[in-house]
Amino acid sequence: MKNSALCFIPILLLFRLAAFAQTPDQSQTAAPPSALENYRTGRNLEAQNRMAEANVLYNEAIRMCQDEVARNVATRDTYTTITWTMQRQNRYADVLVWGERGLRLFPNEYRIIETMGEACFYQGDYNRSLSLMQRYVNAVPQGERTSVAYFFIGEIYRLTQKYRHADIAYTTAVRLESGAALWWYRLGTVREAAGDRVPSAEAYRQALRLNPNYREARDGLTRVEN
Repeated sequence: MKNSALCFIPILLLFRLAAFAQTPDQSQTAAPPSALENYRTGRNLEAQNRMAEANVLYNEAIRMCQDEVARNVATRDTYTTITWTMQRQNRYADVLVWGERGLRLFPNEYRIIETMGEACFYQGDYNRSLSLMQRYVNAVPQGERTSVAYFFIGEIYRLTQKYRHADIAYTTAVRLESGAALWWYRLGTVREAAGDRVPSAEAYRQALRLNPNYREARDGLTRVEN
């Protein structure tokens, strides 16, 4: 009985060693980053003012997306990621080209629509930008970028001197996302331009609560209070 027990122990050890040998090394089998992951890591680096490193990852994200298109395996995320990435590199014409390609396959991919709206804004095509942004907010009223879209709508109306319209757009933007001092400052400027001094002062004060060193907001508040 003792001899059989002693024989059994090495057999158990052999089974355990075999199982251990078959367990893959996670560090060797981890999947490489996806295009979207490269984009997001690039954004983090950009936020740290490490733009050269960010561009390496942005370029890799774009390469991966283009490869997916070439292999005919592109998804809506492929086109969304490539437009987002090109936008970070200020490649606005390319954003529109790839955005149009994406929308031909995925007409209701509203993330692409919003990104194209931003690209058009930076190119000075306010009419098309406004149309795309309005399409986005109407379709996705609670979307991730809805507050940003309303801010751009406000910017377009401000730059075209439609101050009441801009007031509505900026007010909607800060209602959805209240922590951006710039947005409150812009709201103050259009209210001031429209002659609404008291509401303008309220917006300037809110900008200063968020950023006490905001000189332009302080100057604006001084103007409308005097």
